[in-house]
Amino acid sequence: MTAIVGGKVFYMDDKSQGGSTMTKMKVEEQEKARTKARMSGSLMLIEALKEEKVEVIFGYPGGAVLPLYDELYKAGVFHVLTRHEQGAIHAAEGYARISGKPGVVIATSGPGATNIVTGLTDAMMDSLPLVVFTGQVATSVIGSDAFQEADVVGITMPITKHNYQVRDISELPRIIKEAFHIATTGRPGPVLIDIPKDITTAEGEFDYDQDVHLPGYQPTTQPNHWQIRRLVEVVSQSKRPVILAGAGILHANASNELRQYAEQQNIPVIHTLLGLGGFPADHPLFLGMAGMHGTYTANMALCECDLLINIGARFDDRVTGNLKYFAPKATVAHIDIDPAEIGKNVPTKIPIVSDAKAALQELIAQQGKPADTAAWLTQLDEWKRRFPLHYEPEAGTIKPQKLIEMIYEMTNGEAIVTTDVGQHQMWAAQYYKFNRPHRWVTSGGLGTMGFGLPAAIGAQLADRSATVVSIVGDGGFQMTFQELSVIQELRLPIKIVIVNNQALGMVRQWQELFYDKRYSHSLIPNQPDFVKLAEAYGMPGLRAKTEAEAAEVLKQAFAMDGPVLLDFHVRADENVYPMVAPGKGLHEMVGVKACEESSR
Repeated sequence: MTAIVGGKVFYMDDKSQGGSTMTKMKVEEQEKARTKARMSGSLMLIEALKEEKVEVIFGYPGGAVLPLYDELYKAGVFHVLTRHEQGAIHAAEGYARISGKPGVVIATSGPGATNIVTGLTDAMMDSLPLVVFTGQVATSVIGSDAFQEADVVGITMPITKHNYQVRDISELPRIIKEAFHIATTGRPGPVLIDIPKDITTAEGEFDYDQDVHLPGYQPTTQPNHWQIRRLVEVVSQSKRPVILAGAGILHANASNELRQYAEQQNIPVIHTLLGLGGFPADHPLFLGMAGMHGTYTANMALCECDLLINIGARFDDRVTGNLKYFAPKATVAHIDIDPAEIGKNVPTKIPIVSDAKAALQELIAQQGKPADTAAWLTQLDEWKRRFPLHYEPEAGTIKPQKLIEMIYEMTNGEAIVTTDVGQHQMWAAQYYKFNRPHRWVTSGGLGTMGFGLPAAIGAQLADRSATVVSIVGDGGFQMTFQELSVIQELRLPIKIVIVNNQALGMVRQWQELFYDKRYSHSLIPNQPDFVKLAEAYGMPGLRAKTEAEAAEVLKQAFAMDGPVLLDFHVRADENVYPMVAPGKGLHEMVGVKACEESSR
């Protein structure tokens, strides 16, 4: 028998004991010493994506990534050709939000790469895991202002969790593996890999078995025991505790733990915009969404609480209002996997750096003495009863709040809802009751118009069996409506709801309230016929202008198997209330009415 190990030749008798020992002891060395497969950089990338079990790629080809797309053609990997790079990255965000897996994007150099900048920033602010590959001009001409060259690394450094430019083919497998690790661990976020064209055609050895070793990147995922004990003791002494739960609950898949802990300690729960669905909206302990357009009860609870437990939220200014008046009576505990967020905006007495699920599991295991919250819960229930969300019904029109309620009823509250940004987004957050996690897809931190439609594509691909409703404004819809082509091509059964008030609704509302009704370029009276537009893209379009018509077209739309576009002409001057004006505290809400003053 002849064996080659580590480049050395061994001659052994198959029947000898030494041969048997050799067979048993040298298998691992032989495996390691086997000739590594040599392949192009493009094929390396495809093989790496297979190793990472990537199910779908969103992208748009161009000159710098043609070698990569040639390998995609041969490999048969599922790729979605969006009609704009912005559509690709927002679709990847929607996919990541629903699946929990990293969204993967490919864009070419120059304008292809710069077209994804908005999506990268959006994903960075909302902590969404993306791995984005951009093409680049050849290494020999980088820095020479070559055709379609852009400094993608410099441009994206502030808006990515990490980014790379590959300069050596031997580094490509390691970089890709690190990128997936960084994007999905700790606080999730987007990672970009810029690949020069000559790297995609160069050949090297593909070794994807190497371990990820990043000494400078070691996220803390387990809570400090003594800080947990401090929080347990403070809870037991509290009279008016409240939990503020953010998207960190959803990223950690900690919804069950949040509910268990809140029930164990009898603590009410408030959500941020991005946290909706992390705690059931129909639960007696749920107070609603906090912030600029939050519920009266949620905002007043933050003002009056004596203990505020923040889990996975970053104390965004739209949540806190004027920091001078935020939670003035409260001891603040903050659980977050990103230590940079703790104490950044709000002074924190009990900092706990940890994954939300791990921290909640430890808190539950402590079985601490619950706070005496009976009087507090009575007060909160009274606020809920007296100051609910409200709107005034009006005959002969469609109130947007009522439209959202109708969609909620039509879908039994089970749909995945995606939105753009603006009034319709706030009405959806207020009036669609999210009782399950991972049903809500919206742009929070960046507030990106045009997000909702392409995000619905990614969401539907992440959960093929789900009912997906994309609620968009007439303004934001026109920024990315070319993605209707993708929806029709893939026969995705998305129901597209246009809340059409012939205006940039939130801009118009601010101009009404703070700029003496000077509607500078916020009104859009000349709109396309959205029904005909839908038909041009090969899908049904329906229109409604009254509540009765709305009920009928919704019934028709949800009875259809494929995609449908619905154009709802709503009351044009309707505003979102309650509202906390810029610079005001959460206790200074406007548009709040006591229940007995409302006709509802």
